[in-house]
Amino acid sequence: MTIYRFKEGFSWGAATASYQIEGAYDEDGRGLSIWDTFSHTPGKVKNGDNGNVACDSYHRYGEDVKLLKELGVSTYRFSIAWPRIYPKGRGEVNRLGLDYYHRLVDALLENGIEPFCTLYHWDLPQALEDEGGWNNRATIDAFVEFAKTMFDEFGGKIKKWITFNEPWCSSFLSNYLGIHAPGNTDLQLATNIAHHILVAHGRTVSLFREQGREGVIGIAPNMTWAVPYGPSEEDRKACLRNIQWTGDWFKDPIFFGKYPDELRECIEGAGVTIPILEGDMAAIRQPIDFLGLNYYSASINRYNPDAGLLKSEPIESHYVKSDIGWPYDAVGFYDSLRYVKDKYGNIPIYITENGACINDGPDPDGRVRDDRRIDYYKQHLISLSRAIDAGVNVVGYMAWSLLDNFEWAEGYDMRFGLVHVDFRTLKRTKKDSYYWYEKVARNNWFEVK
Repeated sequence: MTIYRFKEGFSWGAATASYQIEGAYDEDGRGLSIWDTFSHTPGKVKNGDNGNVACDSYHRYGEDVKLLKELGVSTYRFSIAWPRIYPKGRGEVNRLGLDYYHRLVDALLENGIEPFCTLYHWDLPQALEDEGGWNNRATIDAFVEFAKTMFDEFGGKIKKWITFNEPWCSSFLSNYLGIHAPGNTDLQLATNIAHHILVAHGRTVSLFREQGREGVIGIAPNMTWAVPYGPSEEDRKACLRNIQWTGDWFKDPIFFGKYPDELRECIEGAGVTIPILEGDMAAIRQPIDFLGLNYYSASINRYNPDAGLLKSEPIESHYVKSDIGWPYDAVGFYDSLRYVKDKYGNIPIYITENGACINDGPDPDGRVRDDRRIDYYKQHLISLSRAIDAGVNVVGYMAWSLLDNFEWAEGYDMRFGLVHVDFRTLKRTKKDSYYWYEKVARNNWFEVK
């Protein structure tokens, strides 16, 4: 038996996102988001599912805070629904929306749970999308206004802030691959949006500093890993492009003031121009207090000149797949964390998302025996412990997710939660993984036999 212990003060938490759990999409003055429009468009989301009700956490937040308390975590990462605060994206503030988040934050604090707030987890107000969305630089100004409102309103309560969650998803996945809202398929548009999001991030960090806010601020990009199929330099570079596209495209400008050279050549070689205006890169290159990293899967890739933009082709491998079809190998988690440390230095890191889609439901006796999820967590926490022992400055870990929820384009078919949600009755049921993770969070260690 091996015991894996974590350093004193290590933060254990769980994470969710507003559109995935809140519901109440048209209540108390909330405006529409691009995900309301996208999910209400036939053919965009599996089964025609949408986030109108989701987990109904808008009304059941007290029940969910109780689940967090009983889970023994010290941190809860959640996101703010921008259209709940600014129904039109800017202008008049919706007081009822602010009141909801005050109730949530107050409940967390009363239960000894630190709120960890994400400002943008993809629910852009539809009113701003109608004006061009993130392709319109005016949206940068609107986001900074939104961030200022949140800092002013919650500055004494929330001390940990994330500007953007997975900006690759809200730019390239959503506007080049067309899989997420708003569903565009234009590489130039997606590149514009990725750049504008980074400018908005940098300006928000600057605002946070100028106001002298208490607390810390960072960003949470994707983190993927790709292992070369063979020893060739072409395979190695194909994997590197895959890693850089989802993560380094957003981290390099923040840390180094420039986009990754080889990937930039790849994108510009496709006839795309990065819309850099004077002062943009300086605005983006603002020191952050921590780096959030979201990690789920790894792949084995090889060079293929016909494999799209990156010329990087994933192949079938021995890796286990979760029920959403994502291959995973926990060694990739360790390798990716070492890669981040070696490239960007010893900045504090929070694992802001990590988890597996395992669709096991309740047995006849009501118990959810999701042993495969426990095995996923166990493997990845071993890799996390190894990375910390190797000098990677990881200070906290947040499981994705507290609840089964609206899984974006996959609708309600795919389940990542520690808590099972019956989407007909909204009943919450703690899974076996919940009880396993509870022991980890309370003890600050776990054992492997």
